[in-house]
Amino acid sequence: MEINIPDVLAEVTAAFERYEVALVNNDVAVLDELFWNSPLTLRYGATENLYGFDEIRAFRAVRPSAGLARTLGRTVITTYGRAFATANTEFHRAGSDRAGRQSQTWMLTPDGWRVVAAHVSYLS
Repeated sequence: MEINIPDVLAEVTAAFERYEVALVNNDVAVLDELFWNSPLTLRYGATENLYGFDEIRAFRAVRPSAGLARTLGRTVITTYGRAFATANTEFHRAGSDRAGRQSQTWMLTPDGWRVVAAHVSYLS
């Protein structure tokens, strides 16, 4: 298996960056688009466990849109072959001293790269 094929890495990096812009701007349509529309998709958040695309979409629809700005650090994106990737990053929210972590598993679908699993947590 080839790791970090340059063109695949560039595609996933672009998808990750698009997700980040949508996240901090609360662009729910793009966030929904970038999650795989499947009951198998999951997202573990800082305060919620969401199983399936429908639960994730419902959470996004009512999530507060204030205080979403953040700074990323130590982002590591790794591709495995041409259809699977992971993206991990640390983040700090504006006005907070807490450090957070985000992990995403991406899969290439017929509609493009989609998050199939995500985890967001804070360090104590």
